[in-house]
Amino acid sequence: MPVWRVGEPNSPPRGTKDPDILRWCEQHKFLLITNNRSSMPVHLRDHLAAGRHCPGIFILNPNLSWGAQIDELELIWQAANISEYEDLIMHLSLT
Repeated sequence: MPVWRVGEPNSPPRGTKDPDILRWCEQHKFLLITNNRSSMPVHLRDHLAAGRHCPGIFILNPNLSWGAQIDELELIWQAANISEYEDLIMHLSLT
């Protein structure tokens, strides 16, 4: 499972606007993991209203340690059918 961070080679550059990141994720079939709780839901709504799709968005929880968030994401990856998150925003902690 590849993991790319914004700003790394072959991914959107740092400073890319949310709508462009959503289009990139759709095109490359990447789930988005973000800490953007405020504007990303609005941008996803607009993205979907335009007839587009998103493989899924997971919003990090500032009250969880990095290790706990990684554990949650690993559990999701192992147990879930990733397609069930299409066009949805999920907030960690799921357990």
